[in-house]
Amino acid sequence: MPFVDWFLYHSVAMWLLLQSFVLIAFCFHSATTYPKGCYPSSEDGLKTFRCSKAQLTIVPKDIPNDTNKLFLDYNQIAFLPNDAFQNLPLLMELDLSHNIISRVEVGAFRGLPEGLHSLDLSSNKLVSVNKDVFNPLKAKANLSSNPWLCDCTLQQLIERVELVAGTSDGITCDASVRKEHIGKPFLQLVGDIDFCNIYKKTTDIAMLVTMFGWFAMVISYLIYYVRQNQEDARRHLEYLKSLPSKQKKSEESSTISTVV
Repeated sequence: MPFVDWFLYHSVAMWLLLQSFVLIAFCFHSATTYPKGCYPSSEDGLKTFRCSKAQLTIVPKDIPNDTNKLFLDYNQIAFLPNDAFQNLPLLMELDLSHNIISRVEVGAFRGLPEGLHSLDLSSNKLVSVNKDVFNPLKAKANLSSNPWLCDCTLQQLIERVELVAGTSDGITCDASVRKEHIGKPFLQLVGDIDFCNIYKKTTDIAMLVTMFGWFAMVISYLIYYVRQNQEDARRHLEYLKSLPSKQKKSEESSTISTVV
């Protein structure tokens, strides 16, 4: 009987010890799966995952699935590939500001929930973004402080996206088809100018100029050809006049028959 008591006592102790080791290992594993410089927190009752100033160059993969607010600002992320934000069904806010993002693939935000209401892409290196990048997002976007190319692509993007209030003046033209647009807020310009029509008109004008150039070349050649033939004909007539009358008549007859 003492042996049984001893065995049971030690079995329970070993079981508790084993459970403690498993729990510690699990907690340690969970803590170490976060990318360096990232940490979870709670703000206003929402689960937040912060990677601000973490020197990231890509979007991290090990983001907790229950994250409501994700901060990836002040990093060195340059590219958003397809499916960059998968398995985040509860995400409400996404901050990608103050990076060096210059390229966004069409499916970069694919899989993000309809509940996402804020997307910050301000202070990056965006020049041109396909409007389909934001399908089917309903989030309000901040696109200010980027070196935008003001063209039809940007116009289509702005028509598709709902901008965060007060950020529209920050979308300025760093480059444009017209030099006078540079430095001006795009939304002020697009109120008076249809950038998609500008490119169509520019293309039409270029085609007309090209066609006119070819037409002018053809006309010039025809004029030259006619004048050259006239000069040859004049010289030939002068030659005929200088010949004796009989030979002249023979040459004239030959010329007439040739013409006929």
